[in-house]
Amino acid sequence: MAGTIQQIAELAGVSRGTVDRALNNRGRINPEVAKKIEQIADEIGYVPKHRKKADDTVKQAGRGKRIGVVTQLSQSSFMLQVNKGIRDASKKLADQGIEVLVKENASVDEAEQMQAITELEEEGIDALAVMPVDCDNVRVKLNELTEEKNIPVVTFNSDIVGTKRYCFVGLNNWQSGQTAAGLMGLMMRGKGKVLVITGYFSNSAGSRRVDGFVEELKKNFPEMDLVGVQSSFDHTDEVEKIIVNAMSAFPDLEGIFVASGGQAGVKKAFDKLDLHKRPYVIIYDLTPKNEKALLEGTVDFLIDQEGYDQGYRALSILSDMLRRGRTPEKEYMYTEINIKTKYNLN
Repeated sequence: MAGTIQQIAELAGVSRGTVDRALNNRGRINPEVAKKIEQIADEIGYVPKHRKKADDTVKQAGRGKRIGVVTQLSQSSFMLQVNKGIRDASKKLADQGIEVLVKENASVDEAEQMQAITELEEEGIDALAVMPVDCDNVRVKLNELTEEKNIPVVTFNSDIVGTKRYCFVGLNNWQSGQTAAGLMGLMMRGKGKVLVITGYFSNSAGSRRVDGFVEELKKNFPEMDLVGVQSSFDHTDEVEKIIVNAMSAFPDLEGIFVASGGQAGVKKAFDKLDLHKRPYVIIYDLTPKNEKALLEGTVDFLIDQEGYDQGYRALSILSDMLRRGRTPEKEYMYTEINIKTKYNLN
């Protein structure tokens, strides 16, 4: 005999409402809790009504729905958690008759992204989740999908203005930049030189972080001197070179804010410079290498953006739109701004 929602709730140690939200994609729920609930449901043979209905629909129609996914910076360490969220959501949606097709782009490249979107369109996608390159061609293409072809679009991790995308899932990047500036201002006591390093200027996530950081410095820390904003293309060697050159030009540099990838270049630069006292450093993304940098004292603060949740929620939202016609409750579905130090990693 198949299990019940009540049995799942008791085994998982949660309420019936939490079980319902997890199995039916209703509202936000901790991804780890959702995964535990789904595992228990599988173990006791519980099949949600929507899954039974999806199976029947697939049998009748011959093909289920398809969601396309386009990512950037596929080799970056922060994408590990994003991709895990996408994979876990894909497995869940497969049981509901929805196929997920993923195109991973190695860089923030306009032509590469346009090709990926076009290929997915040719494969017959019914919805699209995308980490957009901020450019006119992508903007026009996304509007074409939503307005002319009735293909709903959700952006995640990075956003793009001037489109009819339904919502954005990810960090409030502007606010996270403000947060970083506040932390840096406290450490530097509101005075001294600070350097900002981003990845690609065409990536809106990094650009918004930089904008928030710079605006907060101007507003609340007028005696702090921004010596430059430089692009590293998320490469470790570029981050290293930028820091070495900056320290040569400004030996009294006291703060470094790395708004994107390539964070391992910070330690490489410090090792090469053999500094008596290093600048204060703030970076992003809770990855194994960045955790090590925190524990070793290479950086002071790390801002995590809940990458797993971004990948998972973007697909869940599109699934709800395709299966139930349910549009997102809000335009901006922000993840938490989690501040980590070496004292609160676990």
